[in-house]
Order: sequence, then C-alpha cells, then structure tokens
Amino acid sequence: MSAKPTAVVLLSGGLDSATCLALAQSEGFDLLALSFRYGQRHEIELDAARRLAGDAGVREHLVIEINLRVFGESALTDDFDVPKNRCATNDDEIPITYVPARNTIFLSYALALAEVRGAADIFIGVNALDYSGYPDCRPEYVAAFQKMAALATRAGVSGNPPTIHAPLLHWSKERIIRRGLELGVDYARTSSCYDPDASGRACGCCDSCRIRLAAFEQVGIADPAPYR
Repeated sequence: MSAKPTAVVLLSGGLDSATCLALAQSEGFDLLALSFRYGQRHEIELDAARRLAGDAGVREHLVIEINLRVFGESALTDDFDVPKNRCATNDDEIPITYVPARNTIFLSYALALAEVRGAADIFIGVNALDYSGYPDCRPEYVAAFQKMAALATRAGVSGNPPTIHAPLLHWSKERIIRRGLELGVDYARTSSCYDPDASGRACGCCDSCRIRLAAFEQVGIADPAPYR
C-alpha cells in the first residue's frame, strides 16, 4: 500500500485535465485516473488520456463506458456540426458543444470510485474563465457538488466528506499552460479539439482549438499538438 493519500483525477486527455493530473501528482497524491467513453464522436481524447496516465505512472486508470449519445442535443455526441470560427457570443448562451449533465455524471462516478478505493480527494479540471456558458464549469456548481458529496457518501455522513478539487477553476488558459510546463506536462500528448480528423490532427477552428492556440501564443511558444 502506498503511504501517499489517494486521489481520483478525472482525465479527459485534454490540456486542462493533463495539467490537473500533474498538479495532483505534485501535491503528493497517489493517483487513480478516471476517463469515459461516453458516446463522444471520436476516440482521440481517450488515446491521449491513456498516454497521459502512462506518462504519469498512475496506480490505476479506469475507462468507463456509458452512452450519453442516446440523449443527443450536443455537437460532441449528436450529428450536429461542431461550430467553427465563432464570434464572441452572449455570456448567457450555452454552446451547442455543452454535453448535458456530463460533469455531474463524471463526478458521480468519481465519487463512487473514491468511496471504494478509500480516496478522500477528487480532482476535476473545470475552468470557468475560458469555457463561459457551460453551467457545470461554474464555481457555484463545484460548491454545490461538494455539499452533495458530503450528504451522499458514507465518508460524508461520518464527518469526513471527500474534497472536490477544481484547481484550474479561476485560471486563464495561459496560466494553466505555464504551470503545466513548469510541472513537465508534454502538451503534444494532449488532445483538446472538438472535431479532430481520423489521425488525431486538430481542426484549429473550433472554440477549444481557438482558445488553446491563443493561449500558447500568449505564452510565446507554438502549440506542439498536430493541426491539419
């Protein structure tokens, strides 16, 4: 058994989750990574998650299969076109790339895994600054889930609720990248694009790609991920 405290890290394979994984590791946690095949339109991000978990030497990496595609209503799981080259929109608008209740579902699985594996900490790489419009990336949401976790778990009822960590919540994408580079994150191993091609090359035009490219430009280096 490891003498380190155990933490569950939600690992999508993207830039934010890779940085979150590195932060949790730097804080001395023994890591359990949790990823999902949830009906997303491509496997590229799962390939990236496996690479990142292997690079970090996590104790266990689970890939859970669920099907959010049956609900539809998202460009990531349905047959809608992924928006490209979008202009700035109203902050109240929820983008079509939002997957209904996705973070709530993912965090619930993380909560179950934490209970079974004896982990008191859960890390999620949500960010409220660069993904405005996603209701499950807001500080209020994270705080609400923390309260629910205290009520819904044996550990919480016993007075030791699991802690939900969202260390990137208020960070700019530039700050995330700079900290990740300090921690040795290889961003060439990540995938952030909503619409990559079959070989994993990013489109460069979706919201996620544009935010990522702009942040690397602010950092002053080229994004090492492949683009088509």
